Amino acid sequence: MILTPVIIALAVVAGMFINSLFIRKDFHNKQELFLPVQGSKLDMVLNMVDHSYVDSVDIRKIEEEAIGGIIKDLDPHTVYIPAREMERVNEDMQGNFGGIGVQFYKFRDTVTVIKVVPGGPSEEAGVQDGDRIVKVNDTVVAGVKMNDSRIMGMLRGELGTDVNVTLVRRGAGQPIEKTITRGSIPVKSVDVAYMVNDTTGYVKVNTFGMNTYDEFMAALKSLENQGMKKLIVDLRSNVGGILPIAIKMINEFLPAQSLILYTQGKASPRSDYYSNGKGGYQQLPLVIMIDENSASASEIFAGAIQDNDRGTIVGRRSFGKGLVQEQRILPDGSALRLTVARYYIPSGRSIQRPYDKGKNEYYGDLSNRIRHGELEEKDSIHFDEKLKYQTLGGRTVYGGGGIMPDVFVPVDTNGVSKYLIDLRRTMLLYDYTFDFMDRHRADLKDMKDYKEILAYLKKFDLVGDMADYAAKNGLKRDNKGMRESYEIIRTNLEAYIARDVLDNDGLYPVFGRIDTTLQRAVKE
Repeated sequence: MILTPVIIALAVVAGMFINSLFIRKDFHNKQELFLPVQGSKLDMVLNMVDHSYVDSVDIRKIEEEAIGGIIKDLDPHTVYIPAREMERVNEDMQGNFGGIGVQFYKFRDTVTVIKVVPGGPSEEAGVQDGDRIVKVNDTVVAGVKMNDSRIMGMLRGELGTDVNVTLVRRGAGQPIEKTITRGSIPVKSVDVAYMVNDTTGYVKVNTFGMNTYDEFMAALKSLENQGMKKLIVDLRSNVGGILPIAIKMINEFLPAQSLILYTQGKASPRSDYYSNGKGGYQQLPLVIMIDENSASASEIFAGAIQDNDRGTIVGRRSFGKGLVQEQRILPDGSALRLTVARYYIPSGRSIQRPYDKGKNEYYGDLSNRIRHGELEEKDSIHFDEKLKYQTLGGRTVYGGGGIMPDVFVPVDTNGVSKYLIDLRRTMLLYDYTFDFMDRHRADLKDMKDYKEILAYLKKFDLVGDMADYAAKNGLKRDNKGMRESYEIIRTNLEAYIARDVLDNDGLYPVFGRIDTTLQRAVKE
């Protein structure tokens, strides 16, 4: 009797074993059906989970997370771009998207049109600057908490499709309904080009996209016609883009057979890129402006000019990205931007910052640079003497950490008060600008030059009026802060108003009056 439980247990185990003999063959057959004949271990695991796991799983989600795990310990610039994000990424590079052609700002929870794109679908439909968009199709967008990306998603869409908008216009008694056919809206990569003085042209390039070279050349031609004898190219906060476009632009300034850069990687043999001598601005005095947010193709541009002793670099040390990515499209429309090579500028230096301590440390480096005073003091920047190189003319330059400018200009903290910081934090400077424009749009809308706008604004106490507006909206008036930051506040307000009338052609020239880096570049 004592042995009975043991016998029963042995019988159960034996039964389980015998049962496994009958089902194992069936399992093996199923596995053979689903496992790929050829493929990696990862392919096999994903296939097993997809077809044989006990519960239903979202295999696509698992794949997405697996890709992130595969690349997480590679360099910081190898990235996976999901299919849902590729459309926006391509817009930036290709230079256009399907939309209605307006710039807008959320003012008091209402979508307010800042500027209607000239020649765009909204202009054709009769939309005006200052209009409030209260409804898109059947969705109310006024007086509700809705983020900008969702609103843009509703206004953007496939070319040729219609979107219905309901507008409220100052002075109109009833809401206005418009049907707008979406068109191709250009994404400009040259923000502005204007003459700083009688002989100095200025061009601001915000990225290197498919259309940047054409935009850049058109800007140079316009400046040349206005008497340009010297050029300033502003690459501050330009994080890069399409490398061949940057090379094509650099070529305009270098004599024949000047090395622009070379690239090299494990699977990418060395490739040298030289100027062809056909550039139209080889003798034009040149200044390049950079800062801590200038990266990648911007650094190639500045580095090629510096190493060939072709112009002067002004500003602050650049970001330090010296890796080349290729974008590989995957079957579902997603993409892998894979680092395939390092680039080296003409002196032979790589300006890539170290990333061996991980991505968090890498991307936190700018914060460390700020804490160490690098943006304010040139002497706080130290380079490895082992990474010393020579320019074409024999000047010493350094690799391993961005482009160090020939002329260092510290970040300007003069006139920065707590009151100014609070105004920027609360967006009250922008809000006041819209309020001012609503009251004076009729006077301003036909002005064609920022100087005309500035002359008109002289009769207004913009700073005092803004302070009253801010006080009514929750920010206490600070007379001491107003005195300390008066010039900055006044210039900001004038620039934002000029932008609302003339877009970037109004914004940049007004801001330029207090831009210490630009003022230093003009002197070079």
